[in-house]
Amino acid sequence: MRRLTAACLAALGAAELPAADVTRAPGQPWARHVIDASSRGADGVKLGDLNGDGRPDLVTGWEEGGVVRAYLHPGAERVRTPWPAVTVGAVSDAEDAIFADLDGDGRLEVISATEGRTRAVYWHRPPAAGADLLDPRAWRTTAFPALAGRHPWMQVLPLQLDDANGPDLIVAAKGPGSPLGWLRAPANPAAVADWSFTPLRDADWVMSLHAHDFDGDGDPDLLFSDRKGARAGLFWLENPGAAANRTHQPWPEHALGALGREVMFADLADLDGDGRPEVLAAVKPRDIVILRSTSGGRWREETLSLVAEGLGDAKAVRAADLNGDGRVDLVFSCEHARGELEGVVWLERRAEGGWWQRSLAGAAGVKFDLLQLLDLDGDGDLDVLTCEEADGLGVIWYENPLRRRP
Repeated sequence: MRRLTAACLAALGAAELPAADVTRAPGQPWARHVIDASSRGADGVKLGDLNGDGRPDLVTGWEEGGVVRAYLHPGAERVRTPWPAVTVGAVSDAEDAIFADLDGDGRLEVISATEGRTRAVYWHRPPAAGADLLDPRAWRTTAFPALAGRHPWMQVLPLQLDDANGPDLIVAAKGPGSPLGWLRAPANPAAVADWSFTPLRDADWVMSLHAHDFDGDGDPDLLFSDRKGARAGLFWLENPGAAANRTHQPWPEHALGALGREVMFADLADLDGDGRPEVLAAVKPRDIVILRSTSGGRWREETLSLVAEGLGDAKAVRAADLNGDGRVDLVFSCEHARGELEGVVWLERRAEGGWWQRSLAGAAGVKFDLLQLLDLDGDGDLDVLTCEEADGLGVIWYENPLRRRP
């Protein structure tokens, strides 16, 4: 079989990429480090620089534990021990938590979305500049009245949509006929009663929200995955522009792929080096669907079916070069990884085409979640950050052992 370098792969383009077979291969679990395992039901980890020190801080909601917590990166020397943490709010049923600067003061706050019986979106505001970020008594939590009690809210994304009043919020709910829409910021963002909600599309169970300019017109469109119902799949909504948003005009919908399938977390990544990102998603039972843009706005769908032996069910996928060979690899997380089943594996891209499926997390853990790939220990390679919701592992990261040194 002809061997292809990373440069050759980029030159060939998406239409001539090598075959997409996946083969199980030897591999040892990576070392696991605990950031926090003191509560119950850690449900997704998002990134931001909360204290302005240039290092990645984290936020997550503990769904069963009833708290939303932020974590300050302690520096490379202490990164393998539990991180300094603060409970920014005591709210039940937290499904998503993100960093955002809604009031425009240059400092990040936390926004959380809750499902279950709580059904609210909360704004958690930090203490005044110079005060102790790790003092939970100094944080203030307020619900947005426009969303309170209406739906189980699953995902939230800050996005400026009308060129007025600071960032707005895209929010998405769960359940037949639940809305995906946007919460419009008022002239005074602190006046939470003045935020107004506009639905964009009915959905059933939105798993992912990503901003990306699909049509090249300079404004952010919306990639989302809908997990259930008659309109399940991957789609993008076309942003009609700030002026149209100020009068609440509709966003045209475009289907991408994996239609009718149970699509979990999605991502955007340039897999073939052509400068254009592909859309990829973890899809039940154990597939990765990759969508490549072609001429005329069409998308070509490719499916990687992972080796089922010893593996849980699909939850999330992320793409990056993990071993420093110049080719983009994949990380795949799972739920239902009970017993000896593995909950996180990585797929090594082979130069001649196809992928090696290798161990990453080992057998510990049952229900893993969203993945983040970043250099947490400062050694020059990408580690894997995630959380585990059902087996008590909590917020964790896996140390990359693959770094190639001269």
